[in-house]
Amino acid sequence: MEPTIQEVARQANVSVSTVSRSFTRPELVSERTRSRVLSIAKQLNFSISRSATALKSGQSLRVAVLISGHLNTWFNSTIVEGFNEVFSHNGYDISICQITSGQARKEFFEALPVKRNVDAVIVTSFDIESSEVSRLSSINVPILSLNVTEENGFMASVRNDDFNGGMLSANHLLALGHTRIAYIRSTPVASLRFSVQARLEGFLSACRAVGIKPTVLAAPATENPTSAVLAKLASMKTRPTAIASQEDFLAIPLIFQLQRFGIAIPSDMSVIGYDDSRFAEDIGLTTVRQEPYEMAVSLAKKTLQLIEGNRPENLHELIAPTLILRSSTAPLKR
Repeated sequence: MEPTIQEVARQANVSVSTVSRSFTRPELVSERTRSRVLSIAKQLNFSISRSATALKSGQSLRVAVLISGHLNTWFNSTIVEGFNEVFSHNGYDISICQITSGQARKEFFEALPVKRNVDAVIVTSFDIESSEVSRLSSINVPILSLNVTEENGFMASVRNDDFNGGMLSANHLLALGHTRIAYIRSTPVASLRFSVQARLEGFLSACRAVGIKPTVLAAPATENPTSAVLAKLASMKTRPTAIASQEDFLAIPLIFQLQRFGIAIPSDMSVIGYDDSRFAEDIGLTTVRQEPYEMAVSLAKKTLQLIEGNRPENLHELIAPTLILRSSTAPLKR
């Protein structure tokens, strides 16, 4: 019988991925391990190419990552960097699929079982239906999630506690004495439930607990939504004394525009963001921190363990939010 990559891995006492890397990415394997793998491969008369690796191992050496929205956003670009750090060093490619609607999501899951061209699927920041998870699990493809609100059906997950993050944001403004509060959110996408929805729900929950009803304003899905947000703020009968933003991407340009119109931050109006993304510290933005790079690295490691047939120690990680206090928020002037 023709030797298989599994036989080489068994005799060398290493994983199939290590055998693959010994041939395709030797710089990622120690000299001692690679020498042992190559010696056994030679004894077994085993040869390898990237396509042969997939055929012999039954693996495609590819992981599908489903991403909502644009790839150049701070969160999406950072998680891709984290995934790439782990997967590329282990001989895997990343296949990025942008999901912009419920229909696009449905089409992806309908086609994937037929193609069977990935070894795992990672869903980021939006929920999928239980039937879609079941379809994947029936063909033994690990499906994992990053920052998805529901853990049911996923073999492993890493997510921020966005509900409590929203509460943390609200409680900070309330503790400063603010009661006239506006919350800026992005325009929801039909048929997709994004993780940022949990932030809004947590924020509203904290406000309801003390009898406060914030004004929720939806920013349009454009490259520059700030002008529309300013127009909505200007149309309000009573100007809010504090603004909470779904993400720093909305909060940072809003601060610049408010200051251009003579509104001092934070003496006239407090502003709080969510993410602690690039430039948040430079502008002095109070925000709720999340660390997408570290989350992606952690989930990628779990993915490789599941592909190899192993069970990660911590299957479902829930990361507590951290409030970062800076100069954009201050007590309400009486």
